[in-house]
Amino acid sequence: MNTIDENLRFIAERVKSHSSTMATEEAVKTAIVLPFLRALGYDIFDPTEVVPEFTADVVGKKGEKVDYAIKIDGEIRILIECKPISISLESKHLDQLYRYFSVTNAKFAILTNGRTFNFYTDLEAPNKLDTRPFLVFDVTDFNTGTISELRKFEKAAFDVSAILATAERLKYTSGAKQVISKLIEEPTEEFVRMVCTGLYEGRLTAQAREMLTGVVRTAFREVLMDNVKSRLSSALADTEEVIEKIDAPSQDEPEIVTTDEEREGFMIVRAIVRDTISATRVVMRDQKTYCGILIDNNNRKPLARLWFNRSVKYIGLFDGENEERVIINTLDQIYDHAERLRATAKRYVD
Repeated sequence: MNTIDENLRFIAERVKSHSSTMATEEAVKTAIVLPFLRALGYDIFDPTEVVPEFTADVVGKKGEKVDYAIKIDGEIRILIECKPISISLESKHLDQLYRYFSVTNAKFAILTNGRTFNFYTDLEAPNKLDTRPFLVFDVTDFNTGTISELRKFEKAAFDVSAILATAERLKYTSGAKQVISKLIEEPTEEFVRMVCTGLYEGRLTAQAREMLTGVVRTAFREVLMDNVKSRLSSALADTEEVIEKIDAPSQDEPEIVTTDEEREGFMIVRAIVRDTISATRVVMRDQKTYCGILIDNNNRKPLARLWFNRSVKYIGLFDGENEERVIINTLDQIYDHAERLRATAKRYVD
């Protein structure tokens, strides 16, 4: 069974490749929302669990429907409203969710256009849906922090208290990020004045203000880029240090043990190159620090190396005699390097 992050990567690729075909709500539901719910462990084929076109008695609004209602232990817990992918999500799209939230036992509501998922609850007033989401999730740009929050919505782990414990912090963090993002692109006059106090001593004419706004915008972006570069450099340095420590010989090294993960990694590599070179020529030779995958069991014909005996896992790829180690988080990511593996295997075809 695929993990939630693997499923989300699949959905993300679908959005990136086929967003132009998702011009209707129905297309978004079928292509994105239902696979998303399935990734969270819900039975999308059980109408008593994932209820489509959910209706309830709403004062003054007869026949109005919400796209989906999710039932957990027989109770409505999540309401979902879908919009076409071309629609920019705004508070005005919350009307149906707002009314239904107050007349059901729902604790959370999701508004989505297939690319962006906005999660809402009732932090400000009991049983009254907030107008601002506590979690905003872009399916094409997610990270480990987002995955951690989404896992709380999985059917098997659904816990209202656990979600609410971090919802308020997430809400204000999300709001702050939006404000900061807007300041980066459109610095306010007040912000420009604050930053430039003590830097610019001339009269703040309209022309000077325009010039300083551009300066502040550029400086803001460069500070962010410098921080990113610094973090990347630090991470790479730490990684190299870890590799050196791991590769250093030890007098008490254990016997070679081939793990199930190494065997599975080997099978994946062999399956990838089988159309390029005979699978019988692809051989695994395990070492103390890595698992080697060779052609013809020949050290001079390396195809790949699996560096799995460590907390950070790598696959070693070969272009000629030089090995490049690439970090992988899951075995499935080996497929991301299929073309390079086939190109290496092709060099050994007699």
